Amino acid sequence: MFIHPTAIVAADAKLADDVSVGAYTVIGAHVEIGAGTIIGPHVVINGPTRIGSNNHIYQFASIGDAPQDKKYNGEPTELVIGDRNVIRECCTINRGTVTGHGITRIGNDNLFMAYSHVAHDCIVGNKCILANNAGLAGHVELDDWVILSAYAGIHQFCKVGAHAFLGNNAAATRDVPPYVMAVGSPAEPHSVNSEGLKRRGFTPEQIRNIRTAYKVLYRSQLKLEEAIAQLTELAKTQPELQLFVDFMPRSQRSLIR
Repeated sequence: MFIHPTAIVAADAKLADDVSVGAYTVIGAHVEIGAGTIIGPHVVINGPTRIGSNNHIYQFASIGDAPQDKKYNGEPTELVIGDRNVIRECCTINRGTVTGHGITRIGNDNLFMAYSHVAHDCIVGNKCILANNAGLAGHVELDDWVILSAYAGIHQFCKVGAHAFLGNNAAATRDVPPYVMAVGSPAEPHSVNSEGLKRRGFTPEQIRNIRTAYKVLYRSQLKLEEAIAQLTELAKTQPELQLFVDFMPRSQRSLIR
């Protein structure tokens, strides 16, 4: 373990043997940090916060501090971060609130670029990217492989499906289905995130099927219930479409349309 002499680590903080802590970093009470994690200089981590293994947190990040919620009254909520996440300069990730089951949860293999923000009670899946200054309001859910371009923002309680892509400055005020590329303010569906799907190994046939499903949802003039019924039938022989089918019942703020 390497802890810089100028760092301050609370007596009850639990750090794995090979954790590295940079200069002037402050690690507060009720913080646990897993093996192989690197904490840069001038980082503040407050608890209750649990951080997994092989994460890299860069300088000036603020991790696990109190939620920015006027209803919060000091309750013992927590932040849980998985493994192999990269959290760049000046990121802020807040703990949960009692109205959001008391927890903010980050999965594995995510990249949070400089100045991105994850508010209280958010759930971020795996392999997501938040580019510079992207922000999640409270209670937002990102499924796996979501990408938010620079300055993109998600309204509180919104959900974004797996493999979705939000363009720069996009403002999602409703739910974004899987695979969809959304642009604008307020965000509107633009197309399928086909380039991202190619990079992740989707076959040309699977991408064609997803494009067809997108047309059913957005270009067929069907009512939403009719489109969902058609997608449900297609998913029986095209399993990549099951993400669409599973996402629809989760939507509470309605879909971008």
